[in-house]
Amino acid sequence: MNYIEVRCVPAHGNHTADLLIARLAEIGFESFVEEADEIQAFIPFDSYTQKIKEELSSDEMKELLSSFIIIEIPDQNWNAVWESAYEPVTIKGLCTVRAPFHEPIPGIIYDIVIEPKMSFGTAHHETTSMMIQYLLELNVEGKSLLDMGSGTAVLAILAGMKNASPIIAIDNDEWAFNNALENVLHNNQGQIEVLFGDSSLLQGKKFDVVLANINRNILLRDIPDYVSCLPDKGLLVMSGFYEEDLPMISQKCADSGLKFVSSKIENRWTSACFILEK
Repeated sequence: MNYIEVRCVPAHGNHTADLLIARLAEIGFESFVEEADEIQAFIPFDSYTQKIKEELSSDEMKELLSSFIIIEIPDQNWNAVWESAYEPVTIKGLCTVRAPFHEPIPGIIYDIVIEPKMSFGTAHHETTSMMIQYLLELNVEGKSLLDMGSGTAVLAILAGMKNASPIIAIDNDEWAFNNALENVLHNNQGQIEVLFGDSSLLQGKKFDVVLANINRNILLRDIPDYVSCLPDKGLLVMSGFYEEDLPMISQKCADSGLKFVSSKIENRWTSACFILEK
C-alpha cells in the first residue's frame, strides 16, 4: 500500500499544532509525526480523495495551516526508512523499546519489541519517553490500568511486564489499533485487551491507574471521563501537551477533584501526574 505524506507548517507555530493534528485526524489522516516546526501527516493513497484535497485548502484549514507539501511514499520504501533511521531507545537503563530487527540489549529488565510502522508510541518522542519514566517509577503490580490513546500499546505492554492487571488499551486510529494487537502478541502480553474507540468506551469501567498520552484539547475534553474511572487515590498520568499548557491542564484536573502530584518536562513537552482525593 502506498501512502501520502503531507508536511504541514502550523499557521501559528506550536500554539495551533494540536488543533491542526485534531482537524487532520477528523478528515481522515491516520498517523502523525510532530517535528520542531512541522507536522507530518499520513494517509493511505487510496483514501486521499478529492474531498480531502479540498479540505486541506479550505478557509477553515487556512486558519490552522500556513503551508503544506504533498509526498507519495511507496510502501516498500516505508519499511526501508524505518530500518535505516529507527534506533532502539533505552530509558533509565531499565527499559528498551526496539524494533524486531534490533538485537536485545544485555542487562535490560523490560525489553519491549515494537513494530513501529505508522503508529505513535516508539519512545523517540519526549511524551512517550516521559510516560515510560512515570510507569517505571510507579508500583502497578496487581493494579488495573488503562492506556488511553495507546498508539503502539507500548505503555500497556510495559505495564503488563510490571504485572499490572487487568489492562485495557484504547485508540481511535484503526492503524494504531491493529498495530497494538500485533505488538501485545509480539511481547507475550496477550492478556491486554485492545479496544478500538474513544472515551465513550469508558462508561462503567474502573482503573487504579489511567495513562493518557494524546493532545491538549482531547485531554481537556476527556479529563472528567478519566476521573469517573478512578477510585479514591487513583492516579491519572498524562502527556501530549507543552509546558505552558500545564496550568490549564492542572486547573481542569482540580475542577474534577484531582490533586497535582508532579510533572516532567523535556524540550517543552510535559507529562504530569495527578491523584484523586475524594
